[in-house]
Amino acid sequence: MAKVVCILYDDPVDGYPASYPRDDLPKIDHYPDGQTLPTPKAIDFKPGVLLGSVSGELGLRKYLESNGHTLIVTSDKDGPDSVLERELPDTEIVISQPFWPAYMTAERFAKARKLKLVITAGIGSDHYNLQAAMDHGVTVAEVTYSNSISVAEHVVMMILTLARNYIPSYQWVVRGGWNIADCAERSYDIEGMQIGTVAAGRIGSAVLRRLKPFDVHLHYYDRHRLPEAVERDLNVRWHPSVEDMVKVCDVVTINCPLYPETEHLFDQAMISKMKRGAYIVNTARAKICDRDAIVRALESGQLAGYAGDVWFPQPPPKDHPWRSMPHHGMTPHISGTTLSAQARYAAGTREILECWFEGRPIRNEYLIVDKGKLAGAGAHSYSAGDATKGADEAVKFKKGA
Repeated sequence: MAKVVCILYDDPVDGYPASYPRDDLPKIDHYPDGQTLPTPKAIDFKPGVLLGSVSGELGLRKYLESNGHTLIVTSDKDGPDSVLERELPDTEIVISQPFWPAYMTAERFAKARKLKLVITAGIGSDHYNLQAAMDHGVTVAEVTYSNSISVAEHVVMMILTLARNYIPSYQWVVRGGWNIADCAERSYDIEGMQIGTVAAGRIGSAVLRRLKPFDVHLHYYDRHRLPEAVERDLNVRWHPSVEDMVKVCDVVTINCPLYPETEHLFDQAMISKMKRGAYIVNTARAKICDRDAIVRALESGQLAGYAGDVWFPQPPPKDHPWRSMPHHGMTPHISGTTLSAQARYAAGTREILECWFEGRPIRNEYLIVDKGKLAGAGAHSYSAGDATKGADEAVKFKKGA
């Protein structure tokens, strides 16, 4: 029987919810490309409840314990004295979410001698050292597409929030003001703007499709070019490089994975190529942007705004400069963990576990690493090698190194 360690974020400060604003979720059985939603044999939760926090347990306890497995759920993931660190040596399966990632470093993979499977409940597995997973023969899986549309909706919301100066305007109301001029002095329509996405995969394409009705001009860069028919349908222009695209864009949204070639892609040199007063929205991974270059660009006016819900490390320290930089629209990493998305990625996590324990193949689109190499969605989205030592660096960051 297996020992499973599940790393989830803390419950709400007022305790696990006793009720919810809505009674149910819309019924969806497939994603826009035709891929079906997760299909576990059963679920032990009601869709629409909080599953991603410690008390929610991804709805897995009954299933795992009834089959003789041990489930440990904790939010304590960082440092040598954490629950995760103590439990690793005899753990067979680790589950975590991108929003509260269990940074699986090369050192941790070496320590976890019995580890066979790591699962991302959601999408984006760069918090696992993928090269170390390959080297140790550990399978990496994620619930591909489970929260892609959730993130795409968040991107559109953030673009409008920045351009329309929504957050400062809301704050005037809260403070009892009626400061229309103060609100309007940084507010613009997005109609007619040039908007580009770095990557046009499941999330990037969904963003383009949702922006098309706003009568904007759409652009994209992706190392996998879209079919010509899709480009015509979206009326979107492909660029051969990120540099070529950002020069013409009023808004750039980042929707690519983090791998060696994308780490610090948006550094001072890249940002200097952008239009003065452009906006960046980053719901991908924080390390795709150079932290301090973003701050400087906002302070100088090279960027009119920056919004995102990805940080490094996660959670970030209280003095992280992105908390206090001007003209930002940051949120905690929440874009992909709506109650709607949680129902999908919790069901997908159970589907992966059922396949694993029953000796059935895991869906190819869920695989990131398998049999010592990138596989499935991982082969399409990542590059071989250590994904920027991001996980190891996070541990050093926490130690103050």
